[in-house]
Amino acid sequence: MICVAGMEGALASVIGGLTAGPVVAVPTSVGYGAGLEGDALLAMHASCASGISVVGIDNGFGAACAIARMCS
Repeated sequence: MICVAGMEGALASVIGGLTAGPVVAVPTSVGYGAGLEGDALLAMHASCASGISVVGIDNGFGAACAIARMCS
C-alpha cells in the first residue's frame, strides 16, 4: 500500500497499524513542507508501526519502484 500524507504525516502510522501488508509512506511538501516543525518526513521515519518504508518528499515514483520490488 502506498500512503501519501502531508502536514504531520500521521496517516502512514495509522495505515501501518491497521493493515498486515507493507506500507510505503510518501511525505508531501504541502502544508509544513520540509521544515522541522511538524515535518511529515521526520514523523514517518519515527513511526512505531512495523512494516513501513519511507521514501523522499514528493517521491511517488520511488514508492512505486519500492512496491514493484516487493511484489517481484
